[in-house]
This record gives sequence, structure tokens and C-alpha cells, in this order.
Amino acid sequence: MTHLPPPVTLPGVPASADDPIRLLAVRDTPLSLDEVYTAVGDDAAGGTALFVGTVRDHEGGRAVTSLAYSAHPGAEAELRRVAEKVAADFPVRALAAVHRIGPLIVGEVAVVAAVSCPHRAEAFAACARLVEDLKHEVPIWKQQIFVDGEEEWVGAC
Repeated sequence: MTHLPPPVTLPGVPASADDPIRLLAVRDTPLSLDEVYTAVGDDAAGGTALFVGTVRDHEGGRAVTSLAYSAHPGAEAELRRVAEKVAADFPVRALAAVHRIGPLIVGEVAVVAAVSCPHRAEAFAACARLVEDLKHEVPIWKQQIFVDGEEEWVGAC
């Protein structure tokens, strides 16, 4: 008889099979669209909405060279709170969101969020809410570096 080690509970992984929150993370490594999309796969979902936020080359008419994101140590806990609210307000089958921290250059992926629901309209609405609430409520800050060398800090995301 083979004995397997007990399962390990990882941050961002659902506490139970009934938990629609499949993946949540704040990372200093490149993000994977495939990882997030795979996390929200569900046979009962008829629609999956995926959002990918990238670093753009401008802000307010000024050229941007790069960004640096930083996060409060409690950012993942706040991200979970936001995700739980979205899952409670919509018929979410599965939900995932990851946000990058550290330095990023133009074109790099800063955030990936996905939601699967029984129907497409619900998936679009839930994903939009997830991204907006993440942006406004999770303590992640953005430092923009402009071509002229000036820098600017922007509040949550």
C-alpha cells in the first residue's frame, strides 16, 4: 500500500472543492494567461471572460518607459475579499486573478483576471467588477517612470 503525503493548502488555492475562487496571487514573476484560464475551467460554464492588463506606453499625454508595482503585505487577503464579494454577487462557477509587482516594461502583463459563469453576459459583468474592484480596493500601488525621467506614484493600481 502506497502512502501519499497529506495535501498541501497553498495561498490562493480554494479551501474546498465548492469554492469558486480557484487562484489568487500577487507575484513578482511573469504572469501566465494559460494558468489563469485553466484555473477557471468548468464544465457547467457557458461563458468565460478573461481580462489581461498590460503596461502601456503613455499616461495623460506623456510617454511612459516603465512601471513598478508594489503591494501592501495584506494585498492578497484584500484580493480574496474582493473575489468573495464578486462570487457572492454573480453566478460564478470559477474565478481567478493574479497581479504582478516589481518593475515592468511597456507591453508586459500586469494583471490577469478570469471568471466563468453559466452565461457570457454574467461572465463579462463579473470579470469587469472583479477588475474594477481589484483596481480600487486592493492595496497595490503603481510608480510610473516617464521618458523625461520624472516619476509619479498612482494610488491603488
